[in-house]
Amino acid sequence: MASTPIRIQTFLSNVPLFRELAEGEIDRIAAQTKALRVDRGALLFQRGDACEGFYVIVYGQIKLAFISSTGDEKVVDLLGAGQSFGEAVMFMEKPHVVTGQTLADTLLLYIPKQTVFEGIERDARFARRMIAGLSRRLHFLIGDIEGYSMRSGMQRVIGYLLRDEPEHADSEAPLEINLPATKGVIASRLNLTQEHFSRILHDLAAAGLIVVSGRRISIPNVQRLRTFEP
Repeated sequence: MASTPIRIQTFLSNVPLFRELAEGEIDRIAAQTKALRVDRGALLFQRGDACEGFYVIVYGQIKLAFISSTGDEKVVDLLGAGQSFGEAVMFMEKPHVVTGQTLADTLLLYIPKQTVFEGIERDARFARRMIAGLSRRLHFLIGDIEGYSMRSGMQRVIGYLLRDEPEHADSEAPLEINLPATKGVIASRLNLTQEHFSRILHDLAAAGLIVVSGRRISIPNVQRLRTFEP
């Protein structure tokens, strides 16, 4: 992977978990943070591995997944730049419960557990930010469970395609998106089979709501897609 220079303090100061910390505290955390350049397809950890810290993504993409004894995979989350992972099991002082793997060449910042615990003891704001981050993750997971149990496969796919599009956005303008992973990975993330996911995309395309070209999806009218009821 090509070397990309990064000033760790600058990046950490813009991560939501650390945004309210004083400059001196950011410097202290940065001094104990490791930058890890990881190739696509690398395993960061597997279920049962000890968790001695957590990660922040500078660039790239991470897949968190459960792997069954037969090798079947259920994708729990897809994470990108600026997001963090591993905090929950770190605080519980438990082993990892999922497998973490890169889906692209990735630059990570690894923050050791001891650094985090010392930061919490030094600065109550740091503790509040960590709690807020974990609470957002819990809220997100509850939303996932609601989506799986209460929404159809079609609704889940539409919601995923429009996940970054505010509801008040200009619905007359077309929207272009790139799927961040293979259809199989995204299907697993949405608790669908790959065949079902592909069939839904085909049905949306047949209805004139999207145009699919590989991983690129064009949405001519966001509001029509948002309100579509098959």
